[in-house]
Amino acid sequence: MAWRCSGGSNEQLVENMWRSGLITDPRAKEAFLKVDRAHYAPHSPYEDSPQYIGHEATISAPHMHAMAIENVMPYLKPSATSPAPRVLDIGSGSGYLTHLLAELVGEKGLVIGLEHIPALRQIGEDNMRKSTEGMKLLDTGKVQFRLGDGRLGLKEPARAGEEDHGTDWDVIHVGASAKELHKTLLDQLKAPGCMFIPVDDDESGVMQSVWRISKDQGGKVTKKNICGVRYVKLTDPPI
Repeated sequence: MAWRCSGGSNEQLVENMWRSGLITDPRAKEAFLKVDRAHYAPHSPYEDSPQYIGHEATISAPHMHAMAIENVMPYLKPSATSPAPRVLDIGSGSGYLTHLLAELVGEKGLVIGLEHIPALRQIGEDNMRKSTEGMKLLDTGKVQFRLGDGRLGLKEPARAGEEDHGTDWDVIHVGASAKELHKTLLDQLKAPGCMFIPVDDDESGVMQSVWRISKDQGGKVTKKNICGVRYVKLTDPPI
């Protein structure tokens, strides 16, 4: 049912994804309803298709964001071992998924959007400030947008109260296709933790697959190929 969920409003779009089984978790549905895609997509915001946002980047189709959320959902919930989930959104682009993730990590969670192009980092932050809730998330520091090379991940110091729970990431989402599953990102994933990452299937990069990488409490890594995809590349900034 992917690509068939377009609606005339944010609510219609989300309800269509819910009825199609692309969103199955009620908490995820609530987050999608709270974050208006019109603040992030340059035109036809409720159409279930990717859109160009400039700087050789796109905002993914809504059904792809739903797929990402559904696959990492168990690791977004605060727990005894991780009361303040930490999420790294690499290639945050428009900021839409960054905002969705922030609605799911609980009151003490942290979501950082990482971009390698200054203009895109600014676009994500500016888009979030279009809503009262987005401004609040930014002003409290629950959501931050940073500049850096996503292939290297991000070393983020523990905030007050997080010292006993480590500084790695409960969830790493990668919004661009990598040439490989970068060891640095895997090393920065908590145990337990989950990564959602598209990876090139061959050297040409024409064929890509999105993978769900899970790390259990003991550090054992499990990889699951979800489906074929077409993403922009996780590369150096364009010249």
